[in-house]
Amino acid sequence: RPPFARLAAADRQRPPGAAGGLSDGSRHQVLSAQLGRLRDRPARPLLTAGALTARAWAGPGPAACYSWSTMTVTTTGPGARDSGAATTSAPVATPGTPVATTGPGARDSGATTTSAPVGTLGTAVATTGTASGREGTASSPHEPAVAYFSMEIALDDSIPTYSGGLGVLAGDHLRSAADAGIPMVGITLLYRHGYFDQHVDADGLQHEAPVQWDPAAVLERLPLDVAVPIADREVRIGAWRYVVTGVRGHQVPVYLLDSDLETNTVEDRAITDALYGGDIATRLTQEIVLGMGGVALLEALGQPVSTYHMNEGHSALLALALLDRAAAAADASERDDRSWEQVARCCVFTTHTPVAAGHDRFDRSLVRSMLGERWTSALERRGLLDSGWLNMTELALASSRHANAVSQRHAVVSRAMFPGRRIVSVTNGVHAATWVVDPVASVFDRHVPLWRVDNAMLRYAQGIPPDEIRAAHRAAKTSMVAAVTERTGVALDLDALTLGVARRATAYKRTALALSDPDRLRAIAASVGPLQFVYAGKAHPRDEPGKQLIRQVVGAARDLADAVTVVFVEGYSLELGRLLCGGVDVWCNTPVRPHEASGTSGMKAALNGVPSLSVLDGWWIEGHIEGVTGWAIGADCQAEGAESGDPQSDPTYAEDAACFASALESIVAPMYYRRPDSFAAVQRHAIALNGSFFTTQRMLQEYAADAYGLRLASWSAAPCGSSPVAAPGS
Repeated sequence: RPPFARLAAADRQRPPGAAGGLSDGSRHQVLSAQLGRLRDRPARPLLTAGALTARAWAGPGPAACYSWSTMTVTTTGPGARDSGAATTSAPVATPGTPVATTGPGARDSGATTTSAPVGTLGTAVATTGTASGREGTASSPHEPAVAYFSMEIALDDSIPTYSGGLGVLAGDHLRSAADAGIPMVGITLLYRHGYFDQHVDADGLQHEAPVQWDPAAVLERLPLDVAVPIADREVRIGAWRYVVTGVRGHQVPVYLLDSDLETNTVEDRAITDALYGGDIATRLTQEIVLGMGGVALLEALGQPVSTYHMNEGHSALLALALLDRAAAAADASERDDRSWEQVARCCVFTTHTPVAAGHDRFDRSLVRSMLGERWTSALERRGLLDSGWLNMTELALASSRHANAVSQRHAVVSRAMFPGRRIVSVTNGVHAATWVVDPVASVFDRHVPLWRVDNAMLRYAQGIPPDEIRAAHRAAKTSMVAAVTERTGVALDLDALTLGVARRATAYKRTALALSDPDRLRAIAASVGPLQFVYAGKAHPRDEPGKQLIRQVVGAARDLADAVTVVFVEGYSLELGRLLCGGVDVWCNTPVRPHEASGTSGMKAALNGVPSLSVLDGWWIEGHIEGVTGWAIGADCQAEGAESGDPQSDPTYAEDAACFASALESIVAPMYYRRPDSFAAVQRHAIALNGSFFTTQRMLQEYAADAYGLRLASWSAAPCGSSPVAAPGS
């Protein structure tokens, strides 16, 4: 928990509006004292390339993938800037037999022959020289990298290869790896039709259309392809490259796999057309391409891999590709057990799904038809088809040395779902520099100039004058109001209390819960002050309950038009999400407990000084301090509701809806309208306590130490005359 989690223990036990607890003045004094003690502590070393070395492995871990020896490498983080780079001794892969870059499936790469690391999995991989993107130079392929596999990655709004939180988290993960100088490559699929363009009509009906975009305009096509066996045929897979550049210039390449090649059949060319599109067979085919095709591509590129990171179970079939390599080097008598153990030493896995239906499952007959008898038998011998189904999460867990959930509560839920598996927690975060809106960033640059390099410095936002917090937020709100008006034609009131609900529309998120008592909302608006709700989010094309939630929001907007403004903004995107997280006054998240694995939208809001009024689930259990960082919906975080989120069948729905309305009426709205200094204090606490901690920089520190087998060394001194990184262009 954050260091101040015990501060309001008494407050957390009180229902909203009850007497007792700390006054605003006392709370401020206690927080100031806590911050003073923190200021006097030694700073924790920041994870950067200049402070990063690989651990010399004596047991299971990356050493199982490559032989390790010690040699000098040049670093690029603090203390090793553009010139005069410091050097450090770190384990790197030992060169093996020189091989050409025409490995499994590689064609027309134009790469030179060179020495390459030979892994203990038995496959020699060749290097192709420096991997260059559209700007700058990426990490050398000679350096073993973490290979991060994700079905979706949100890189930019011009690249519509994401649907929601999983992809946005993946993009932030890679951005923070680039900031830290961690050797990493990303693997995902190229979706030529994207997820979908959303249109919501006057009745609240969602309409979907393929996204129109040109990969060649924003990506670099690689001059090679690889072969992936699917069913009884060989499918050729090409790739495109996008380069993520970090705050100090380090680059992380992301490879987007593409089946739309002329050598493939019409059906196979469409495999990677749409994210989460098609039937169950298409889904399995895409996951074969992601997992097995991704491994083949990295081999063709000559990219040594220290760790394969499976972000969700979609890429778990990479284990079979690695098993093939491991089996070739194992004694026949110990073929299965030793090979699976070798694979597990190379892999780590993150699960994001606390809902059973969210874990991909494929029946035995489909698995046999797509993967063939050989791989089906291997899965059977491992006990992964005992139920008649292949559960991709089970496969990932069986193939990993490390498995984690994405919040502390989610880890408890996941261990219950998969008994006997060791699943720890690495709570999600967000990429601070991406999600802080410009007016707020300008304030940070003045008062906490190193916040982009060390996000934890934002704890000192507690010292930012309240007037500057208010002014920055008003500027951000002005931009948000203008954008909403332009997109919807609805003119919002800049001075009205504005609540934001922008999530993927699906049943367990209970999108419309805040609007479930329209008469109460009318009364609050009349007695305390005007209310506005801004909604956004897409429902999957086949998610009828999710689409119904959007219809409910649009219907409520019509019914409440005389008293409360409710607007639904279609076409949720990275940019719209940033505007809303920075521009609304209060963020609301109302999921069914315990079905929110983490939730990162509230973290983005907190970075911008926007407190949450949310159900205690996922990350909010860790970030919530009542009346300090925001407010809780529901007094009992252990109370479990129905996954359907239906008011009639969910035992927590009515209580949570009443708690939301009570908190809004008795605490949040009165504070906003009558005690603006107190509201500004909560805004500052949201930044200092939650914004400074729930970041992907902190998250990467945990992954580096606990999952990737990397460790932090001491700070390196910057070359004489160099200056810290502050605002871009400064």
